[in-house]
Amino acid sequence: MAKRTFSTLETFLIFLLVMMTAITVALLSLLFITSGTIENHTDSGSQNFPTTQSTPVNGHSTATQSSPVTCTPEPPLVQNFSGYHIGVGRADCTGQVGDINLMGYAKTGQNARGLLTRLYSRAFIIEEPDGSNRVVFVSIDIGMVSQRLRLEVLNRLQNKYGSLYRKDNVILSGTHTHSAPAGYFQYTVFVIASEGFSNRTFEYMVDGIVKSIEIAHTNMKPGKIFINKGNVNGTQINRSPYSYAQNPPSERARYSSNVDKEMVILKMVDLNGDDLGLISWFAIHPVSMNNSNHLVNSDNMGYASYLFEQEKNRGYLPGQGPYVAAFASSNLGDVSPNILGPHCTNTGESCDNANSTCPIGGPGMCVAKGPRQDMLESTQTIGQAIYEKAQELYDSASQEITGPLVSAHQWVNMTDVTVQINSTHTAKTCKPALGYSFAAGTIDGPGSLNFTQGTTEGNPFWDSLRDQILGRPSEEIKECQKPKPVLLHTGELSKPHPWHPDIVDVQIITLGSLAITAVPGEFTTMSGRRLREAIQAEFTAYGMLNMTVVISGLCNVYTHYITTYEEYQVQRYEAASTIYGPHTLSAYIQLFRGLAKAIATDTVANLSRGPEPPYFKQLIASFIPTIPDRAPIGRTFGDVLQPVNPKYRVGEVAEVVFVGANPKNSAENRTHQTFLTVEKYEATSASWQIVCNDASWETRFHWHKGFLGQSNATIEWHIPDTAQPGIYRIRYFGHNRKQDILKPAVILSFEGTSSAFEVVTT
Repeated sequence: MAKRTFSTLETFLIFLLVMMTAITVALLSLLFITSGTIENHTDSGSQNFPTTQSTPVNGHSTATQSSPVTCTPEPPLVQNFSGYHIGVGRADCTGQVGDINLMGYAKTGQNARGLLTRLYSRAFIIEEPDGSNRVVFVSIDIGMVSQRLRLEVLNRLQNKYGSLYRKDNVILSGTHTHSAPAGYFQYTVFVIASEGFSNRTFEYMVDGIVKSIEIAHTNMKPGKIFINKGNVNGTQINRSPYSYAQNPPSERARYSSNVDKEMVILKMVDLNGDDLGLISWFAIHPVSMNNSNHLVNSDNMGYASYLFEQEKNRGYLPGQGPYVAAFASSNLGDVSPNILGPHCTNTGESCDNANSTCPIGGPGMCVAKGPRQDMLESTQTIGQAIYEKAQELYDSASQEITGPLVSAHQWVNMTDVTVQINSTHTAKTCKPALGYSFAAGTIDGPGSLNFTQGTTEGNPFWDSLRDQILGRPSEEIKECQKPKPVLLHTGELSKPHPWHPDIVDVQIITLGSLAITAVPGEFTTMSGRRLREAIQAEFTAYGMLNMTVVISGLCNVYTHYITTYEEYQVQRYEAASTIYGPHTLSAYIQLFRGLAKAIATDTVANLSRGPEPPYFKQLIASFIPTIPDRAPIGRTFGDVLQPVNPKYRVGEVAEVVFVGANPKNSAENRTHQTFLTVEKYEATSASWQIVCNDASWETRFHWHKGFLGQSNATIEWHIPDTAQPGIYRIRYFGHNRKQDILKPAVILSFEGTSSAFEVVTT
């Protein structure tokens, strides 16, 4: 290989990388905080917004670590009916929307600076008519479920409900939006990507997930579940077609597309036929909002949920109403919503090649775009198409799900699984490692250091830099991971905590003829197809015929990607991120087949529990300091700095700027349930009625961080065509951190209100 020379810019970037890495290692070693010194704040209630204006109640939530098991009364059961007991619940889990990284792109500087839409946890509890078995599925508007998040949720459920909700019958699944807060992980790779651990966000998410389950628990009623399937067109492309093409031609010939277009939906109704909820599974990356975005939001799948719930909950504000619609992730590993495909941003030419690189500018210029020029419009276009197909399938669903509920679960050490390749040969999984192409990113969000996808050889410079900072990877891990050139030997790094998980969950829940397979990562299209077929074949072999197997992605613990063995050989981003080596998929297929066999043969009780995962008590503090808020001299928090115009037409944007405070304070003191409201004056009642909140897609909450604790908040209302003419105002709800000398910090709530303005139709 020819010796590489570096430009002045590359040399400067390398120097910065070395310095940043050295600082990071120092922080990892020094910046410990015990869990006892992290402030824990418990949600004071469900995140419901009032439909009429009222003054928020001031108060402070209490700190709790754990509580004794309480005797929670069971909902009264109705027996002797055909169907299930069904409970649905939704609760806010937004967390921090300022001074925290967004989770997904791992792009330095992509910190949250406000809010586009709130994030929700959507829970569904299903129980057999006689109350003998129940299962829980939760879809959460976050990047992925971390192991720490799952363990804490299970602990709190056990404290409240005893053995009713357990590791085997509760599935937690992330939608995989890349615009949700980070900071809720315990393994070092993700802590670094999060720029530290945020207990504010962690507690907020845990509270929201538990609250959604509690709501579903208390709202259970007899009902029926119907299943339907259909293809969604015009929303996806395969972002690694070169990898997909490595799979055997005979296998590829069985499918009409290199992405899975099928959507599976469950329709839930009560015995009167009244709507209760929807779960949809569909394979698409929620990355319509690209890595230049700084507003927390739920992306395309969240927009589909928003549309479905607004349709079913007529008259309610977003986040309110009894109907719950979850659009859950599936085998989305190589599936992009940016359907115009990859093009060089500097020349406009296609860069749909094996390395996703441009002749001028390299891989950093190769970016895929959605169907619209604006990323928010692309989000809505893709989400609208997903919603419309789900609505069509929902309306025509007639095949009822019946039969027993069964759950099977194991913890597995994924670094040491022996895989039976054939009758004479075995292989093993590896200790975790990330390859060179991991640093290249994808066409949805390329990396910043000119790494290239499809790299199958190491680089002496980067190898030497890694060895000096982190130590040299062992020959064992390099040999096991071949042909991946190891960039980070994370499985051999354990300071301050292990860098990647060893122990992962494998789990299947069956509802009659439906099997929900909870996978701990991002399966590529063909990986998902092989897994589904293997599970279905196992069920069939033991007498459970015509099973529908769905893959629920990003569940329970995050382990990056899972490619096929063939895709692994060419080492694009997804393969470089398949951390347990080339036989990862085969190991998962073997493990999930074991669960399917146990369910089919009624031997779940004989499954080994497996090694329990760790729950670390010491975590690294956020790298972003918390400082008191300050208002400009002569101003107070909530004062208007830039007023609204006196009049707007529909289609225009009403905008007002307030003296602001850091919105992360509101993730601690939750006395306000929204950052903003848009209110219309009703002359008949002489009152202001809320028409929008910060969960509405037509509002934007922007936070502008200044110096020495000063900041501004800009609220936008993109006035929809459906807005009624009349008099309106915009209100801002915030919290400021006050710190007096030698006294503990306190968080105080405040409000601000714009002047009234008129909206007229064109």
